[in-house]
Amino acid sequence: MLAYIIRRLGQTAVTTFVVVTMIFFLVHLIPGDPALTILGGMAAQPTEEQIQLVRERLGLNLPIQVQYFDYLRGLLTGDLGTSLVSNRPVTYDILLRLPRTLQIAVPALILATLVGIPLGILAAIRRGRLSDLLVSTTSVAAFSLPSFVTGLFLVVIFAIQLNWLPSSGWVSPTENFPGFLSRIVLPTIALAVAPAGLIMRMMRSSMLEQLGQDYVTTARAKGLIENRVIYRHVLRNSMTPVVTSLGLQAGFLFTGSVIVENVFNWPGIGTMLLDSVINRDYPVIQGLVLIVALTFVLINLLTDLTYGLIDPRIRYD
Repeated sequence: MLAYIIRRLGQTAVTTFVVVTMIFFLVHLIPGDPALTILGGMAAQPTEEQIQLVRERLGLNLPIQVQYFDYLRGLLTGDLGTSLVSNRPVTYDILLRLPRTLQIAVPALILATLVGIPLGILAAIRRGRLSDLLVSTTSVAAFSLPSFVTGLFLVVIFAIQLNWLPSSGWVSPTENFPGFLSRIVLPTIALAVAPAGLIMRMMRSSMLEQLGQDYVTTARAKGLIENRVIYRHVLRNSMTPVVTSLGLQAGFLFTGSVIVENVFNWPGIGTMLLDSVINRDYPVIQGLVLIVALTFVLINLLTDLTYGLIDPRIRYD
């Protein structure tokens, strides 16, 4: 187990280096001049001298390989650079926004799991009946809807028509906790709908596959009650692909909040990333994409380690 973790951490280090390198060069391929953006764009009519002064101050006039090694050197010391727009450390800005994204991404994952797994089990054990048809149809509709469409539906129904919840905005939970709770409901549901649909489908398919195995027939032939067969044997063996799906969904919820955060004017890292791309704020884009990539790598590692807990037959060779 320890050797497996060390090997995976080594793979993580290599993956991180490749990702960091790709991020750096891809970000610098974004068209446009950040110095010109900082000076207000062409509409502000900055002089060539002003543009060159800003480029020199930001180090943008250095050769690309020098900028790359400076960036790597900064990463080794935990320095993600300074934002070209806010002029604050990128690490500070990310740590300010990251908890706000987690405030909707984590509840969304929990909600998707609590809804998706029981309904998937229900559909599998009642295969071919009305409840199976309803769950299957709902799951397809759920993961087919883009999250921004779901978000707009929720705003129209619950904020505009019924006036039950605020349509957008964020308030600090330490200053106004009831107001904070009322504002996370709609973006959390908008983020959870598609993963819940996918988890339903995965749970149903995995359960049906296990229900057709010989060991289920043997257990039933020995006289075990159906609930014991389902919940003690079939469910446990069905969870491995579902855990894989949950790991991927956790990563996608973290990154997929870009659109939902903009629909609900939620000041998380999704909104921050979009603003950074528009402003060509290279250090912030690099920092955010790096955090997202590392999140995926970490979630994959945790998912792999979870397999052994669910199914003891799995060995970390």
